[in-house]
Amino acid sequence: MATHDAETFDRCLGAVIGAAVGDALGAGYEFTIPEHDMEIEMIGGGHFDWAPGEWTDDTQMSLAILEALGEEKGNLYRVAANFLEWFSSNPPDVGIQTRGVLGATEFPQNLMTVSATFMDANPDAAGNGGLMRTSPVALIDIENRDLVANYAKDVASLTHAHPDSVNACILWSLAIQKAVKDATPLNENFDWISAVHAGLEFIEKDHRDRWENIINVALESDPKIFTPNGWVVSAFQAALSSIVNTSVPKKNPSSHFSDALVAAIKIGDDTDTVASIAGAFLGARWGESSIPVEWLEKIHGYRVLNSEILRLSELKTMVKNALLSNTN
Repeated sequence: MATHDAETFDRCLGAVIGAAVGDALGAGYEFTIPEHDMEIEMIGGGHFDWAPGEWTDDTQMSLAILEALGEEKGNLYRVAANFLEWFSSNPPDVGIQTRGVLGATEFPQNLMTVSATFMDANPDAAGNGGLMRTSPVALIDIENRDLVANYAKDVASLTHAHPDSVNACILWSLAIQKAVKDATPLNENFDWISAVHAGLEFIEKDHRDRWENIINVALESDPKIFTPNGWVVSAFQAALSSIVNTSVPKKNPSSHFSDALVAAIKIGDDTDTVASIAGAFLGARWGESSIPVEWLEKIHGYRVLNSEILRLSELKTMVKNALLSNTN
């Protein structure tokens, strides 16, 4: 950890923990549209009767990536094995596309091929299940843009090989990396859109104009239009729009983290996933230290069903291990 200063470490923690907080906060409102004046809390419940503060499959799959990063840099086989171990534990909440891919093989070395085969058979399948788990991807190297982009592409393609999913994951992972490393003081404006635009050069040239427009529509539109948001592009726009269209308070800028998460959840529909995606980018900018203590104290869950329950302290240890493992 000696190679990362305290602020950088706080932001790395913020990316992973912010996503888990968004996931747990949104879980109780999934498939609803909360009223404008509703107070958003970690109520639990929802479609799968989560406990208050319990994270969902979004974080469970993110932790599969995070654990692999703590073991060996860029080991895609380890990520695939962790995904399959998680799936074989029969978790209650598994996305349709994720189930279709992970249910088709028991062998990690075959997962990329199975995912490509699924894509060939379902060419329009572009769910948000790849983007929901991007929070740890930038930890493979918080300096190297090419490495993060390639890792984001590979991890997404293990289950979600559609170009929309791959491009969304590349752009979001690079935006997280940029937010972690940005030197803009917390009391000065951070350019969220530029951080996302900066990743365009890492996707294929013939996709760049379309994605620039996708980003700009998110900037210019009311976040509430991005529903339903099970499609990866709508989820991407919902998360980004809730961030950039929520004002940053002058007296307490970091409270933008919680304000924007609430805005993401009030979009409705896939509330846990949109808030988890937003929470990763928000946390990468504002840091774990910006997250309300009452939320941090409540978050918990498992990586694999019926395994030990993990809480904040375990997440911090996993982030630290990932950074140590991936420091050159």
